[in-house]
Amino acid sequence: MTIAKNIEVSCTSKLSFEDAIQKAITKICKTVNNVQGAWIKEQKVSIENGNIAQYHVIMIVSFVLGGDDNIA
Repeated sequence: MTIAKNIEVSCTSKLSFEDAIQKAITKICKTVNNVQGAWIKEQKVSIENGNIAQYHVIMIVSFVLGGDDNIA
């Protein structure tokens, strides 16, 4: 049996949503093992003087917990 855990992560970027997502995934993969996928829960932008100042994402990241695959 496989056991997975989900964590909520947020990240910002001045470039794009894609950059914010990639930055978050890169950081998560450095600190959490067995990352399997992510779901983008929310996207929003900060506006300053009529322009986008920051892209903000909130995501749910799934990872598989280590251990014995034969757990009943």
